[in-house]
Amino acid sequence: MMMMMDGIMGTAAVVLIIAAVGALQTNESCRSGQYTSRGECCKQCQPGEGVVEPCGVSQTVCAQCVDSETFSENFSHTERCQPCTKCTGLMRMLTPCTDTNDAICACDYSYYMSEVTGTCEPCAVCPVGSGVLMRCDPNHDTVCEECTEDTFSEDESMLDPCMPCTICEEEFDIQLASCTPTRDTICQAINPEYSSVSPTPSLDSTSSLLTDEPLTVSLPDAATTTNRSSLRLGQRLNEKLIPIYCSILAAVAVGLVAFIIFKKWNSCKQNKQAANSSTVNQTPSPEGEKLHSDSGISVDSTSLQEQQQQQQMQAHTVVKMDGESNLALTPHKCEEVEKLLNQGCGGDAMGAEEDTDWCNLAGLLGYGDEHIDFFRQEERPIRALLSDWASKDCASMDALCTALRKINRDDIAQSLVTATSAV
Repeated sequence: MMMMMDGIMGTAAVVLIIAAVGALQTNESCRSGQYTSRGECCKQCQPGEGVVEPCGVSQTVCAQCVDSETFSENFSHTERCQPCTKCTGLMRMLTPCTDTNDAICACDYSYYMSEVTGTCEPCAVCPVGSGVLMRCDPNHDTVCEECTEDTFSEDESMLDPCMPCTICEEEFDIQLASCTPTRDTICQAINPEYSSVSPTPSLDSTSSLLTDEPLTVSLPDAATTTNRSSLRLGQRLNEKLIPIYCSILAAVAVGLVAFIIFKKWNSCKQNKQAANSSTVNQTPSPEGEKLHSDSGISVDSTSLQEQQQQQQMQAHTVVKMDGESNLALTPHKCEEVEKLLNQGCGGDAMGAEEDTDWCNLAGLLGYGDEHIDFFRQEERPIRALLSDWASKDCASMDALCTALRKINRDDIAQSLVTATSAV
């Protein structure tokens, strides 16, 4: 009997444990802890969303909060979107309002939040002789400290700390008054060039230094010593830079001189080469630079040589004959060809038409109107045409005779062939 009772009690305990675990699981799965009339777990709205219709007969209905106007910071199935805080009066905005966070306000500049009154109060100003140890911020007031022997503060301020006292330089300054918590050291420069303060104080101001009366001498500002140090530093830098500038200028001058010398040398070298070439080309007369005639007239041998060369060039009109040896037309033959071309044109009686034959010949030999006009300007255009054409690589006796036959001047072509055969 006892064994049966123990079995029944054990079974009941197991059932109770299972029921408790099921209840816990149900509570954990439903974070809101509330159910609809149908037994569904009520849904929670996320941060940035607010409840429009609370959970009850139906499920929770959520809506998005409006940025900069409303916000919702938590998961909830009951809270609606809350209006954003407005920073007004002595408050300024540190962080703007979003759909998930409210705006954060703080006291305006030069104000702090008083723990006593709970309102924004103006920041304290440190008096003369005291400096700022901790500046004022939105959470606490200004913290001041008294200036020690080596520091001073001449003005009331909520920003500036105690400033270090100026130390007069023994080599350049004379100390007129020592530093106090409310006044900087007074230094007088020995050399007026470095002085940025008034000249030596008057008798009244000197006597005031020995008494408790206020000083009447004008006080130098805190930048006096700094200005003198900067001036001396600038002079030292100038002394170091001057040699550098001089070195650069000297290098530029040397480079310029070297360039000029090189140009001169190169020019002389080219002149010598030109002179050597001229000496090789010229054949000096063995009788000297000048020839003397019986009449006593001095004639330059160089001029005679140039005239002889020009006469030799004009004496022959060279024409190639089908790749064979060069054939020289005598001046007499050239004059004959020129005369025959003019006679064929009717001589001087034809006027503007006298150039017809040789112009047609020039066209067949490959000359354009511009070259023909150029030949017209010569004293003897036909002679100029033959000389110019003879200098070309394509010039040959056959080509010249063919061109003459095309303009119906077989007589001139036959004369040239006869003259060539005779030679």
